[in-house]
Amino acid sequence: MKPQLLAASLLILAPSAFAALPMLNYDCPNDIQVHADEGGPVYINGKEAKLKKSNDNYFEAKDKESGVTVSISIAEDGTPSVSYTGAKGANGICQAAEGD
Repeated sequence: MKPQLLAASLLILAPSAFAALPMLNYDCPNDIQVHADEGGPVYINGKEAKLKKSNDNYFEAKDKESGVTVSISIAEDGTPSVSYTGAKGANGICQAAEGD
């Protein structure tokens, strides 16, 4: 087997670590709650948000009604970082909800 074909085969067989959105439960400033099931969807204050995947480690969820955008970044070790931007420039870092 040619080395290039072998390398390509190994890449296909290798699992994609953290390729999907993990399950999340986060509380953000201004009484914003974020929940995601593994792989999505994402809910902002109980309403399903529009999810955009930029790459395997970065997602944005938007709730047009409230004007809130939640940014979810996944570190190499799988640890999520969650922040939000709201109406009139409000923004902040979200914390894992109690019990998670």
